[in-house]
Amino acid sequence: MNKETIQGTLEQAAGKVKEAFGEATGNQKIANSGAAEQIKGVARETWGQTKDAASQIGDSQKVETNAAAEQHKESASDTAHDIRSKIVSTAQNVKHSVEEKLDELKQKRSS
Repeated sequence: MNKETIQGTLEQAAGKVKEAFGEATGNQKIANSGAAEQIKGVARETWGQTKDAASQIGDSQKVETNAAAEQHKESASDTAHDIRSKIVSTAQNVKHSVEEKLDELKQKRSS
């Protein structure tokens, strides 16, 4: 509940009192003013509720977005790890191939 909602509720209560007073005294101007104040209070309270709902939806969306971002981050981290492993493995294979060729060349030279 925010400031707008509280103010709207208070304005409605004050408007009801004012309207009842105007009707009790036969003063239509005060009664009408009370009814107008109630309408204003309803609008303000509804606006406050709308702001609260928007805030809750925004907070919920942030949580969902953060969760999705974390999942993407983990997935990217796993993919990067896999790529690094493959690169290192390929480099090791190339190294072994070069070493074998060098050993063959050394054996041919010494024979």
